[in-house]
Amino acid sequence: MGKISTKENKNAYQLIREELGLSREKASELLEGISPERIERIENEKSAPHPDEVKIMAEKYNKPELRNHYCANQCPLGEDHVPEVKVKDLSRLVLEVLSSLNTVQKNKDTLIDIAADGEISSDEIKDFVHIKKELENISMTVDALQLWAEKMVATGAIDKELYEKYMEEYE
Repeated sequence: MGKISTKENKNAYQLIREELGLSREKASELLEGISPERIERIENEKSAPHPDEVKIMAEKYNKPELRNHYCANQCPLGEDHVPEVKVKDLSRLVLEVLSSLNTVQKNKDTLIDIAADGEISSDEIKDFVHIKKELENISMTVDALQLWAEKMVATGAIDKELYEKYMEEYE
């Protein structure tokens, strides 16, 4: 068995591997094709992971949040545009969705007034930005709900076959 790391600032990849109780050698076996040396370089931030490596880690570790972490923090295309989504419990997510929807409902008439003439005048900008921010909150909450569902499927808390079957019905 490998040594236990005493490094203080561990990255997400190392934290998750250690949380699963895997040495780099055992992780390499699980990750099929990612060598222990490559895992070490990724964890010590001597080398950035490739998207396909992150995809494999997320799948094999049952940690779908690794994909979002990579896109939000390391992907050259996503890091400026993809927010990092935190995994939350279902009850909190539902309350956040309902709260955001209530706020948007209250602002619906204002948004209609802003959009009616096809332009945003200087006296409408403040309201428009406020509504846009509320919509961004909804988007983040929806992303968090999606991540929660993926995590529940990955861990077996939600039946994967049934989930995928019903998801296909809505596509």
